[in-house]
Amino acid sequence: MNIILLSGGSGKRLWPLSNDVQSKQFIRLFKNDNDEYESMLQRVYRQITSVSDAGITIATSRSQVSAIRNQLSDKVSVCIEPCRRDTFPAIALASAYLHDVQNVDMEECVIVCPVDPYVDNSYYECVKSLEAHVKKGDTNLTLMGIEPTYPSDKYGYIIPEAKDTVSTVRSFKEKPDKETAAGYLKQGALWNAGVFAFKLGYLINKVQEITGYTRYDELLENYETLEKISFDYAVVEKESSIKVVRYSGDWKDVGTWNMMAEVMADATKGDVTLDDTCENTQVVNELGIPVLCMGCHDMVIAVSGDGILVSDKERSGYMKPYVEKIAGDVHFAEKSWGTYTVINTEPEAMTVKIKLFAGNNMNYHSHNYRDEVWTVLSGEGRVVIDDKVIPVKQGDTVSAKAGVKHMIIADTDMSIIEVQMGKEISRKDKIIYESEYGKGKKK
Repeated sequence: MNIILLSGGSGKRLWPLSNDVQSKQFIRLFKNDNDEYESMLQRVYRQITSVSDAGITIATSRSQVSAIRNQLSDKVSVCIEPCRRDTFPAIALASAYLHDVQNVDMEECVIVCPVDPYVDNSYYECVKSLEAHVKKGDTNLTLMGIEPTYPSDKYGYIIPEAKDTVSTVRSFKEKPDKETAAGYLKQGALWNAGVFAFKLGYLINKVQEITGYTRYDELLENYETLEKISFDYAVVEKESSIKVVRYSGDWKDVGTWNMMAEVMADATKGDVTLDDTCENTQVVNELGIPVLCMGCHDMVIAVSGDGILVSDKERSGYMKPYVEKIAGDVHFAEKSWGTYTVINTEPEAMTVKIKLFAGNNMNYHSHNYRDEVWTVLSGEGRVVIDDKVIPVKQGDTVSAKAGVKHMIIADTDMSIIEVQMGKEISRKDKIIYESEYGKGKKK
């Protein structure tokens, strides 16, 4: 069995902790069995591997690869979308990747799941059960539907033929108003949670039928030309041979701060003080300064280098259009080699704090329009400047002028202040070179 986890999202609804690089699934607000903070992605991976030995492939954009590698190392395969084209192209590319790159057989079961539900392990036990239905082969598609807890207008609905645990599907309904949703519930309707199971060969054939392509390299090369369309519209709603397995356990779609506040491990994270009059208020502080809250009721407060949110919980679900107007450059990113935090910006200078994990290194790279100065705050490693290797330790400072190739290799965990100076400071101003140093290319 192979599981494709869809990891997308633009990071608007959990701003300012999420952004275009660090979407909501990478924010560490949950806790594992060792009482350590973990992200949604880490939690989902832990849950899947506790109930199954399925191969896991994450379908995602290039901007999220570093965060995935930071949090899961090389434990999963990653299928990178050249651009965002909705769920059908993403699943099509990932399925071709499984066959052509991972050598998965056409008869193998593939299950597509979102990366961001808040559930207990029974959810993934139900996901695992879909494999038996796929192997049975009496339908082309098997879905998992969520037993609704109220008539929601936020989800699409699956209308089954019967209210049994497993049923053939009669029809699908788009997001209705609450009155219509109440009528669906009387028919035994289920929320469509975006969990699809099929034999790999079925999907490869569908991809050829819809796009004309079957091979991974063809899809990758022509990805930008594929229609932006959801898997539901392109495949599910046109399929007549389909059944649904009913899941009646706890399930939460953590898409807003209001919902995140219900499931995050602690009411506060970071340097936060609530006075005795605060009620039903959650606060996350990622800055190294104290936050004091007094008289706060039914509120969510989030503080990061990207901004500050102070909101009534109910109103937090309506923040997206406002964030689109005010959100600027990303000030924090998890990289495969560590973390990158912008601490100050000026017209022709930017100061960044870098944490580099032991045994890791940056890309070997250069810039056309800016100089850089590195000061080692802690740890030991090596700096490579135009192929010259220089040992560095706490207190050492190294500079690299524009056009000079450079990189840092960490022999221990390192903390570094990087000052960028130039008339044009941009993430695009970076030329990457193959390197014999460190672990090779790291993006």
